[in-house]
Amino acid sequence: MTFTVAVSGASGYAGGELLRLLADHPEFDVRTVTAHSNAGQPLTAVQPHLRSYTHLTLKETSAETLAGHDVVFLALPHGASGAIAAELSADTLVIDCGADHRLEDAGDWAAFYGGDFHGAWEYGVPELPRLSGTQRTRLARTRRIAAPGCNASTVALSLAPGIRAGVIEDADLVSVLAVGPSGAGRALKAHLLGSEILGSANPYAVGGTHRHIPEIQQALRWAGAAAPTISFTPVIVPMSRGILATSTARVVPGTDAATVRAAWEDAYAGEPFVQVLPEGQFPRTADVLGANTALIGLAVDEAAGRVVVVTAVDNLVKGTAGAAIQSANIALSLAEATGLPVNGVAP
Repeated sequence: MTFTVAVSGASGYAGGELLRLLADHPEFDVRTVTAHSNAGQPLTAVQPHLRSYTHLTLKETSAETLAGHDVVFLALPHGASGAIAAELSADTLVIDCGADHRLEDAGDWAAFYGGDFHGAWEYGVPELPRLSGTQRTRLARTRRIAAPGCNASTVALSLAPGIRAGVIEDADLVSVLAVGPSGAGRALKAHLLGSEILGSANPYAVGGTHRHIPEIQQALRWAGAAAPTISFTPVIVPMSRGILATSTARVVPGTDAATVRAAWEDAYAGEPFVQVLPEGQFPRTADVLGANTALIGLAVDEAAGRVVVVTAVDNLVKGTAGAAIQSANIALSLAEATGLPVNGVAP
């Protein structure tokens, strides 16, 4: 069976990556693409690398335009998805790549985003460990999915196995991320100009202000954390895409290094898209370029009493579009890996 698909926000980075991956998906047929200021232009005028879509023209983004498709991907700015999604049929599979449906707590939404709160949908990170099982089971046959924040899912995947296994403490968690500017979207921003980021590493949202913090805490509570506290600092570096997250946590006293490592290896055993590297090996962002794969390396710093977890993802694939399509596959009872690359592009 072929499912008809509409992609809103198709002129942006997330929308473009969705379309790149959907082009090779045997069960999805992209019929409609929408945009805001670019409506009326051929898709390839703004996404010239997507040569298989020369027949598509960007339409205005509205519930009327998106209605009538089996699957709708919303790749819109934060705050723009909720109202449109509310008008779509309950039978339509809707995947929101923005933040509007990620958070369960209205107070968190008010504190970090503001505006109307639209409630939480099922979280689109299938491999995420929960206190019982994984997030995958909650995605089966649902018709509303919230794709993750790229930084948030990377950190959650990095720390949740240790939380669930009880080998790390949920206080004094620390994550520092090197991130590519594509994670901030395609809209023109002065601090993301090439002349501002080339040859420089630029921290932002320092001091607990980043919007992904409550999303990380929420995911860690699902894994069993009572009241997780995390210091989260992203740093923009001059690579177009990618996240390298270095996360550390205090090891529960009396836990040896082998038991710590086993928590991560057991959590992701058999997972094609989240892989724990052999002891002594650590990932690079180049290793996951274009892939729906998260690579994890970890070590125990015995002197500091902390585990150090280094995770690499492509923020536009495993961090956003790939996670969205993987979750859609599950919801539609398709093979989970359909249309998704596990291998990166090199050099």
